[in-house]
Amino acid sequence: QVQLEESGGGLVQAGGSLRISCVASGGTFANYTMTWFRQVPGQEREFVATISQSGQWTFYLDSVKGRFTISRDNAKSTTYLQMDNLEPDDTAVYYCAARYRPGVALLLNANSVDYWGKGTLVTVSS
Repeated sequence: QVQLEESGGGLVQAGGSLRISCVASGGTFANYTMTWFRQVPGQEREFVATISQSGQWTFYLDSVKGRFTISRDNAKSTTYLQMDNLEPDDTAVYYCAARYRPGVALLLNANSVDYWGKGTLVTVSS
């Protein structure tokens, strides 16, 4: 059983930056594809960014390309989402997710997640 704990959310002005983190425990972190999703109340959970087990491959939601960067440190069992040039539409609860599928690098579908964190709130003011 893998536990995921997010941190680093908060309030930031539009155009600002924030880095959120997700620490994993209870499993071999390097075996898991890691993904960030986000959710606004009343809307479906939305894919944001994913990173392969080794960190070699990444993929982003179009609207965050060039502004967000996903990374991971397998030695620290931690994945990060660096968010720059934030916009009010980025306001959401951000969730960390993990999936174990050897040979499958990326995770984009919320229905395919094995483990979820509890989320961290990011609020971007205009």
